[in-house]
Amino acid sequence: MPNRLAQATSPYLLQHADNPVDWWPWETDAFEEARRRDVPVFLSVGYSACHWCHVMAHESFEDDDTAEYMNEHFVSVKVDREERPDVDAVYMEAVQAATGQGGWPMSVFMTPDGEPFYFGTYFPPESRHGMPSFRQVLEGVRNAWTSRRDEVGEVAGKITRDLAQRELSTGDTGTPTEETQTLALLQLTRDIDSASGWFKGDTKFPPSMVIEFLLRHHARAGSVAALEMAEGLCGAMARSSLYDQVGGGFHRYVLTPSAGGPLVPHFEKMLYDNALLCRVYTHLWRATGADFARRVALETADFMVRELRTAEGGFASALDADSDDGTGQHVEGAYYVWTPEQLREVLGERDAAFAAEYFGVTEEGTFEAGASVLRLPRTGVADADRIADVRARLLAARETRPHPARDDKAVAAWNGLAIAALAETGACFDRPDLVERATEAADLLVRVHMGDSARLARTSKDGRSGGHAGVLEDYGDVAEGFLALAAVTGEGVWLEFAGFLLDIVLQHFTGEGGQLYDTADDAEQLIRRPQDPTDNAAPAGWTAAAGALLSYAAHTGSEAHRAAAEEALGVVKALGPRVPRFIGWGLAVAEALLDGPREVAVAGPVGGALHRTALLGTAPGAVVAAGETGGAEFPLLADRPMADGTPTAYVCRRFVCDAPTTDAQELARRLGAR
Repeated sequence: MPNRLAQATSPYLLQHADNPVDWWPWETDAFEEARRRDVPVFLSVGYSACHWCHVMAHESFEDDDTAEYMNEHFVSVKVDREERPDVDAVYMEAVQAATGQGGWPMSVFMTPDGEPFYFGTYFPPESRHGMPSFRQVLEGVRNAWTSRRDEVGEVAGKITRDLAQRELSTGDTGTPTEETQTLALLQLTRDIDSASGWFKGDTKFPPSMVIEFLLRHHARAGSVAALEMAEGLCGAMARSSLYDQVGGGFHRYVLTPSAGGPLVPHFEKMLYDNALLCRVYTHLWRATGADFARRVALETADFMVRELRTAEGGFASALDADSDDGTGQHVEGAYYVWTPEQLREVLGERDAAFAAEYFGVTEEGTFEAGASVLRLPRTGVADADRIADVRARLLAARETRPHPARDDKAVAAWNGLAIAALAETGACFDRPDLVERATEAADLLVRVHMGDSARLARTSKDGRSGGHAGVLEDYGDVAEGFLALAAVTGEGVWLEFAGFLLDIVLQHFTGEGGQLYDTADDAEQLIRRPQDPTDNAAPAGWTAAAGALLSYAAHTGSEAHRAAAEEALGVVKALGPRVPRFIGWGLAVAEALLDGPREVAVAGPVGGALHRTALLGTAPGAVVAAGETGGAEFPLLADRPMADGTPTAYVCRRFVCDAPTTDAQELARRLGAR
């Protein structure tokens, strides 16, 4: 019979609704039940596109004997980390502190008061490679709970106290300086592998936020090294198997095989990666005019619209790595890999040979079972039309394969990132359809996630709010998306909505000295209030909020919002020179602060030559307001008329302005537009 997860809106929780494990969602009643029965709580955290989460589910949570033991001796709680990032962050911090590593699935045993005492990630069904079996872990925890309760309580109490004392303090560091940015760039040059263009390390995640910093630093300071590094990283990613060479869009990460050979991707596709990278490649094109950057930006945008857009106009969270390989077996990468024979079936002998050489498909295979991951082993393009034709035919053939499962929940923060990316990509490449898709996603966030108040819900599915409170990254990224949409469309309502959200940040997420917290002061209290200024797979909520606060202040002249942004950026001065790869978005926002940011008011038609030129500018974090209605839509337009009826642009810093101009070329010069 279905368990308590059957009513969830999370696709990940629904995947476990028919498990024989009597799962509970994260709720007070679960901990009350554990207290009533005097048993520990087993917390399992994962997400729908997590390969090893599925493996552990099949091996253990679908096993009747294992489930019977869990149901008798534990209260088992299942959490979607994407739906409850606060729960995930708090207990992952404990896992990493105790074991030195983390990952998903995350497995935590805790008291009915939520205090953790034993940790792990994936546990196999039988002991192997020095890892105990999951059944051994369950029995060990139960024995400790029944026979050594005092010891368990001591451990749980100490861990909880240690976590509570980890309050972040950056001290009175002040705002980032030119030296901060220079030292961060120097550290990044030490981490780069100049031969490959990638950062060093066997596991390679897309460094989207760092590339944004590099592009902004080049635009502001003229650093050739920063631009070369950004071009190298973007080129390496676009040529590798990280990028879906047939359908566009990026996989989660790639691994360097121990025996050498091409990089091997982990095939899940996440909305946040693709939104961030779509924007990165658009910005690279804006800076350089590189054809490959334009192609990748547009292909990634089209992938998001084609495969992640939901019926409600938002964007789904992810596509699984696994899919049916045609025999009923779920295999990682089955949807994306090709054999020479499969190429011949689709393309014929001549074009198959061409495609095999171009994409690196070999008879022995570069992945598993004789299949190859597609990449671009050569950079020259002999026949662009032929390549486009081959890609189109392979994509059409691939569409007939069983598709990877899709996590259909819309996460507010990630939709905010997608809105910013699609709005700017649509504006830069004259694709009004992409701007329209961005607007529809923004409408969903206002209608469903905000509802009748300015408080954001974290997720929705099928047009229904998931009910969980938004966290700081939701407020920061959605405000960022609304501000980008306001700049592109000239619709001031998006500026107004961003202001609503950022007022909530000031009121409920900000602590003493400008510190920011990941959860609101009136949110559910966990054993620790999570707080992390460093980037993970997406910008930290801390620096995402700082960036949006800074942009909103530039639009409105609000000293309160600017002061909050400057205080928040103190953490960048503290961490940027030491760990720039983990605070890339903070460094990018710092570039905007050092540049002003510039305020661009275009008194003239939305979509006109001056407005388009302003949007093509590379000045870091520049805010753009366009329209013919004076200050009715944007404060920047107040008292800034068209000169003699001719569209006119005003470029300012802290509301101190250069002479107005009616010349698009002059405006381009001032804003660093090609």
